[in-house]
Amino acid sequence: MTIKSGKIEAFAEFSKFKDLKEFNTHMEQWMLLHRADFAKGELVGLKRLVRFSAKVPGVCNAKIGTMLKAIHEEYNENGISRSTFKRKIQKAIKFGIMEVRETERKNGSQSSNLYVFNRFPSNEPPKGGKMNHPETINLSILENQKSKERPVECQLENPVDQQQLDHTFANDKVPQPFVSLVKYFFNDAKTIEEYWRMTRIAAYRNCLEERMDTVLEIALHAFRQLIGKMKAKTNVKRPIAYYYGILEAKFLEVYFQDLREIEIGAGEAAFQ
Repeated sequence: MTIKSGKIEAFAEFSKFKDLKEFNTHMEQWMLLHRADFAKGELVGLKRLVRFSAKVPGVCNAKIGTMLKAIHEEYNENGISRSTFKRKIQKAIKFGIMEVRETERKNGSQSSNLYVFNRFPSNEPPKGGKMNHPETINLSILENQKSKERPVECQLENPVDQQQLDHTFANDKVPQPFVSLVKYFFNDAKTIEEYWRMTRIAAYRNCLEERMDTVLEIALHAFRQLIGKMKAKTNVKRPIAYYYGILEAKFLEVYFQDLREIEIGAGEAAFQ
């Protein structure tokens, strides 16, 4: 069936959700299952597409150029490319998150696509393993990055350079509140810097690097949670990996909170 282009309200029949709240709930489930399959730029594009699908829950007919422009404005002209946006769409189709339908104008020429999000299948519950057991997070890629950044170790002539340096030697780029907390448990500059480096990686992965106040607040909470687990004699084999897993879970909660704010904003707009 040929779909004629028009205002978004004309596509309400394609929505598979009774309201925005239900749409957000299903998106949360999709993200729990497939979030790790998307690169950072692709997640940025997906998040923007979800925002454009708020007026008619789960349906969007905005042009790619319009969405890319909104992303560029949000990230101070540091947005994503059209190819990244399209790659994100192909992945979402592959995973069953959405489907794309072509629309045409009255003269028969092709118009912007219609993006229709699918419901999360009820017979396939979200896999929460990564959320419940953060110590199992696979950090092989991060470890490879770490090894590339680390210079070749050599025997230093100065004995002072071989000693463990306390928190006062931590890089100035590490926020002082973070240093003040971590030093009580790991009073080592390199360890403190490594925990903060993992924080920044997780923040970047979740498109939160511009919201450092939020990142710091979550990092402090995540580290306290890690220490609580360790003091409870929980078998935490790799503390920094466990910490990274906590960060991922909490940053995902921020994403869901953003979705809920979209829902509230759409509700307020409806009464204006």
